[in-house]
Amino acid sequence: MQLFYSNNITIDNTGSLQTTESLHCIRVLRHKTGDMIYVTDGKGNLFHAQITDDKPGECKFQIISQHTGSGKRNYYNHIAIAPTKNIDRMEWFVEKAVEIGIDEISFLKCRYSERKHINIDRITRIAESAMKQSLNTYLPKINELSDYSNFITHNQSKAKCIAICSETPVSYLTDIITAKEQSLVLIGPEGDFSNEEIQLALSHQYKPVSLGHNRLRTETAGIVTCQILASLNY
Repeated sequence: MQLFYSNNITIDNTGSLQTTESLHCIRVLRHKTGDMIYVTDGKGNLFHAQITDDKPGECKFQIISQHTGSGKRNYYNHIAIAPTKNIDRMEWFVEKAVEIGIDEISFLKCRYSERKHINIDRITRIAESAMKQSLNTYLPKINELSDYSNFITHNQSKAKCIAICSETPVSYLTDIITAKEQSLVLIGPEGDFSNEEIQLALSHQYKPVSLGHNRLRTETAGIVTCQILASLNY
């Protein structure tokens, strides 16, 4: 099944594909007026639609039927991560996290962060592509790079954890997070969070957790966290 994404679906069950999607649908896949396609709005809905206008720059369609799938989720998984110096590794993380299943991704500017800027538009396009490729109908919320201290003080969740590299034993993430709840996990840069950043998180009721015995790269830690959260809600 070929899946298209549209954030332009109206209450009268019509919609259109954005320019890149339209060009791929009409020019590459050679769809034309009257053809049936599958479209998602990124909110868990899958639409079976018929093309009504095969204009390459703005393919329009009429929704014939709608399938909600699992409907509204009764959990919410949020990962906040410090982007790596090599942006390819962070783009890989976003792609795989979306394929596995994640509701929100935030980027943190930490004391030891090596990257201070990200192209949020490119990251969003990668997320959209991964959603379609994996036939996932949920598009996660992608947030701009945020200062660590500001993020800590303004983000709340039922289960809040900070993954740290510690010589002192701490609980495993699997011992803290339970199924069907709102969870937020912080993943630090390659140099880990600073002591001040850890203490700030703890003062805001974040629980320190371990992801296992091995020391992981930032993007690997993000994927492991994503898989743990997704597995709890399968």
